[in-house]
Amino acid sequence: MEEARRRAASASTLEDVEALRTALLGRKSGKLSQIMAGLAKLPPSERAAFGKRANEAKAEIEASLSQAQGRLQDAALEGDLTRRFDVTLEGVRPHTGSLHILRRTLDEIAAFFRSRGFAIVTGPEVETEFYAFEAMNIPADHPARENMDTFYLPPGTLLRPHTSPVQMRAMQSYPPPIAVLAPGKAYRRDALDASHSFVFHQIEGLHVDRGVTFGHLKGFAADLTRHLMGKQRRTRFRPSYFPFTEPSAEIDLSCAVCDGAGCRVCKGSGWLEMGGCGMVHPNVLRLAGYDPEEFTGWAWGLGLERIAMLRHGIDDIRLFIENDPGFTEQFA
Repeated sequence: MEEARRRAASASTLEDVEALRTALLGRKSGKLSQIMAGLAKLPPSERAAFGKRANEAKAEIEASLSQAQGRLQDAALEGDLTRRFDVTLEGVRPHTGSLHILRRTLDEIAAFFRSRGFAIVTGPEVETEFYAFEAMNIPADHPARENMDTFYLPPGTLLRPHTSPVQMRAMQSYPPPIAVLAPGKAYRRDALDASHSFVFHQIEGLHVDRGVTFGHLKGFAADLTRHLMGKQRRTRFRPSYFPFTEPSAEIDLSCAVCDGAGCRVCKGSGWLEMGGCGMVHPNVLRLAGYDPEEFTGWAWGLGLERIAMLRHGIDDIRLFIENDPGFTEQFA
């Protein structure tokens, strides 16, 4: 007992107290536990007295350990209270997280569409061939349906190569007029490089009503471009082809680096491609249950990564998924 009191009194840290507690009172290796293990070997007449002395010794040891623990805790508290701090030193700002630049870009685009009366809709990322292709007026022999471009799953399903199927699902769910924005992930068999990725994000705008024209599409596109890129940016439309729109066009944006004069970024053209658009094909309207003789509409598909890259001068799409703090914290 004397040794236990002496070692408890000389303990200099709380860790020392806990180590002493384990050495003396531990269930398996503690000295007192080892002594108590011999209780069964004593004559029955001596066991009661022995057990009483052992319990008294245990109580004294625990009291000594508690006293040592209290002494050390009081000393630590006193040290904290008497410590002096230099309040003139500059504080350290807490490191907080923030929304990813792609999420912030999407939220801003969604807010623009909502302000124009559009609803936000989503759909499954694992799609059927019908919604991914047939419903979009893409024939069976179209190159986009080959294995080299599309991630096929069990028969009849695939990872959607675009978010256009959400448009068809929305039209089948709601009668015209309809105005929706469909954001989401898309998957294609592209090699990962500075401008391509096998998984990326698209935003699909759709507006169907009586009397909707290509002029409405051009006006909406110019309005959105000025909102996202600034009033000085210009747009142009180039004739193109997409199975689900007719007529179809590519939307280009004037290069922010050279302001249309031509540079390395825009490859001397003065323009950067944003995405595709066009008037919804009558076959698509018909499959959705809309009368193409009564209703017309426009559809517009843009890459979210491409918009963010154009807005912020980012030249490598891989930066969005590498989670480099040096990159992500620029947009915090």
